[in-house]
Amino acid sequence: MASRLLPTLPKLDVTVASDVDAYKVATEWFSTFTSAATSGDVDTVLSIFIPNALWRDLLALTWDFRTFAGESKIKEFLQNRLKTNVVYDFNGPRDSAFQQPAPDLAWVQFTFTFSVTSVGAASGVVRLVPQKDGIWRLHCILTNLEDLDGYPENKGPLLSPEINHSAWEAERAREVAFEDENPTVLIVGAGQAGLCVAARLKCLDVSSLIVEKNERVGDNWRKRYDGLCLHDPAYFDHLPYMPFPSIWPVFPPARKFANWLENYADVMDLNVWTSSVVTSAVSEDSGKWTVTVKRGDGKERVLRVNHVVSATGLAETSIGTLKPPYVEGMVSVMRIEKLAEELVGNLQRKVLHSFEHKRALDYAGKKVVVVGAATSAHDICADCYRHGVDVTMYQRSSTYVFSTKNGFKPLPEQRSSHTFGRPADASFPNLLGTELSIRSVDALAEDDKPLLDALSARGFKLNKGYKGAGPLLQFLTKKGGYYVDVGASQLIADGKVKLKNDSYMKRFTENGILFEDGTELPADVVVFATGVGETKGGLKSIVGAEVADKCGPIWGLNSEGELCGVWRDLGVRGLWSATDKMFRLFNSVATAAVMIMLAKPALSQRKTLPPVTTTTTLVTTTRPATVPSTNLPDQDMPRSYPWPQKKDHYQPGGPGESADN
Repeated sequence: MASRLLPTLPKLDVTVASDVDAYKVATEWFSTFTSAATSGDVDTVLSIFIPNALWRDLLALTWDFRTFAGESKIKEFLQNRLKTNVVYDFNGPRDSAFQQPAPDLAWVQFTFTFSVTSVGAASGVVRLVPQKDGIWRLHCILTNLEDLDGYPENKGPLLSPEINHSAWEAERAREVAFEDENPTVLIVGAGQAGLCVAARLKCLDVSSLIVEKNERVGDNWRKRYDGLCLHDPAYFDHLPYMPFPSIWPVFPPARKFANWLENYADVMDLNVWTSSVVTSAVSEDSGKWTVTVKRGDGKERVLRVNHVVSATGLAETSIGTLKPPYVEGMVSVMRIEKLAEELVGNLQRKVLHSFEHKRALDYAGKKVVVVGAATSAHDICADCYRHGVDVTMYQRSSTYVFSTKNGFKPLPEQRSSHTFGRPADASFPNLLGTELSIRSVDALAEDDKPLLDALSARGFKLNKGYKGAGPLLQFLTKKGGYYVDVGASQLIADGKVKLKNDSYMKRFTENGILFEDGTELPADVVVFATGVGETKGGLKSIVGAEVADKCGPIWGLNSEGELCGVWRDLGVRGLWSATDKMFRLFNSVATAAVMIMLAKPALSQRKTLPPVTTTTTLVTTTRPATVPSTNLPDQDMPRSYPWPQKKDHYQPGGPGESADN
């Protein structure tokens, strides 16, 4: 696949020496940029960009997650946003470095900070590429909102020095109960996303309440199958303010992680109602929401809140309805709360979804068929093999596989740190990152060649991920459909986990499953590891299908390559969709999103700080440390330039591309 956006040296028709003075290059460019940007001189800004440059803005200038590709779109964006003195207080360049990630790629990268009038502090990441005229011009820039002026988080030196001798426990009980008041924000779901939102709001003195259906925080992990471990390295999964200790396992067991979440909620003094469910949520004309919550004791409480956040995950598990592919002779829809038992002739067969699976020992002495070939399917098959259970994986379509050994080796320095989630990690727009990923996928496949060759020899069908771009684009478009190998692939390659993938399922028989080619596979237990349903499932369980259907798409990428729906305007005032992945990928960005979109009504009640004088080498300005709440941009502010298509630009396009392997 030819690189459309990558600034390769042959495409630029230049060569570059390895002794580039990165600081000199960065300083010269940055001086021109800051002068032009501060004065609103769009033409001069564009003159130091290459024609197919990209500008990714995360809330700083657009109040949204946007990527503008090409001169015309960037010009339109700047003409609408880059007025005189909109941006100021530039400080940089910092961390300038010449980088050559491949023989045909080279750039100078640096970071900077700046301020946005009436908004707050921001940061930037720039990459400059060489040109035939000897001038280095911008190929890619990220601008990222970091903080709101005058509304710092209550941490460190801003914490109250007053001593609470004996009242803390009683105060916490009153705070959690909300007996005489309503929370500003209601969060549904006490998983990673819900806890992250509540923690950020807590440190802004904005009241929030988490409603969690399970008996304990962390049960969404604790109640999954016994052998489950996180397939993301732990350094991707830090929570705000409390990173994992340096001795934390790279791939922590699910129950260990569940206990961490429960401990986190307790240590952070987060308000959580467990064993509780939202039975109705109605939007009022005033913009508030009337939410009815049923507690574990059966009593109901009606709350009036400014915002409702769905943090129930990217699955239908919050509703309890999962839909495996229909096969003649089986139930088409199963409830999670009740395992589906099916009688065929004299044989009692257990048919269940992977979300219901607990342990392989439940199937001792039986023949198990696992339908699917992504993460859960591999885990369940490996669990069965380890416990002596006869198991066959039925693979319906090809799967992207890579090893943890080789797939995560570029990031060893992050294993015991909280570095993932810096602006630099988000500075490659997804459209550009896709092209870089295609290259890395080929390199990773070479490293994993012995394993992949062994799988192919066994007949396992492989692919390189959606559009050949590996796991990230696969995840961003389909929520899954790949496997990060932690051992199951070798079991398949060695024949210890049997494999069937040469024909479609036709129907159940007395002895098992009949396939269209006439073959039959014995099965006492059939586990469908075929995906977790519609992304809007959790939202529908909160506000109902009618309201949820009015919302734009949630998940998938739009035409700009940005995620749809997650922490964005859903088209329904005060309603938001949150996922932990946004916090993990863009930690500071998610902080800003929480600050701006949820906290704004309450922030006006906060005390402001005195004015601050800021001096840099480029500009000296006196600015207020806070902005009156009336000047804070509104989530419904008019936009005068086109918005990206709301339909998913990268939806699966044909047979065999479903993530539900």
